[in-house]
Amino acid sequence: MQRYPLGPFTVSRIGLGAMQLPGPGVFGPPRDRDEALAVLRRAVELGVDHIDTAQYYGPDVANELIRAALFPYPDGLALVSKVGARRDGSGGWLPYDDPDQLRRGIEDNLRSLGTGQLAAVNLRVLDGAEPGQRFDDQLAAMIQARDEGLIGGIGLSNVTRQFLLHALERTPIACVQNPLNLADRGSMPVLEECSARGIAFVPFFPLGSGFARDNPVRGNTHVLSVAARLGLTPAQVALAWLLDLAPCVLLIPGTSSRAHLEENLAAAGVTLDEDARRQLASAP
Repeated sequence: MQRYPLGPFTVSRIGLGAMQLPGPGVFGPPRDRDEALAVLRRAVELGVDHIDTAQYYGPDVANELIRAALFPYPDGLALVSKVGARRDGSGGWLPYDDPDQLRRGIEDNLRSLGTGQLAAVNLRVLDGAEPGQRFDDQLAAMIQARDEGLIGGIGLSNVTRQFLLHALERTPIACVQNPLNLADRGSMPVLEECSARGIAFVPFFPLGSGFARDNPVRGNTHVLSVAARLGLTPAQVALAWLLDLAPCVLLIPGTSSRAHLEENLAAAGVTLDEDARRQLASAP
């Protein structure tokens, strides 16, 4: 499997997102704890060395599962988390992004995962925010955590190209985590900037939103056509399309099933031909 730098690590281009390991709505315990633990262990057996998580997945659930399944962690395993949000008692998503809250969020991740340093932590920016003093104060908290050795690199999540350029004037950025898939290409300018600068780009919802009733990616007629012709699953086509965009793309498809995990990882061996590229480029 091809590899790319991520903070102080160099990782395989398909990792694992932990968002689907907790219960429905990323809230509460998993439906099948034994299977969730087995997914994590099987992922590492198959060469996954990049796991993306967050303390507020559950909350507390995803990190606890990762630690239960994998601690002590194998050498070279990059654990990446994010800060900037929290959950209320009914599972609602709330901001938690004052500088002192970001610091507590980093420390909570370290405690729950049982590690002294995370490979990177993404600062999730609220929808509609603009670069300014508040963002600079948030970024300062992330820089301090990196300089103190709590995190190996600073990531940004849910940002525009303008945000990325603003941040780069102040500090190196290890990765950007934005939505990007065949049905949502709004982050292409950010990907292009990351590619030009050697920054890892980590698409979330690579197979479409996990919260949507209808999946616009796996059900896309172009995806289905290419999958049928090449003998692949729709998910493998969609993931291969993302990998084909640029070498800096690192995938973190989430799953709570070992069968789906193996299906997703097999996309690393898919090469799209020119007909497939043209067809997928024109997919609505």
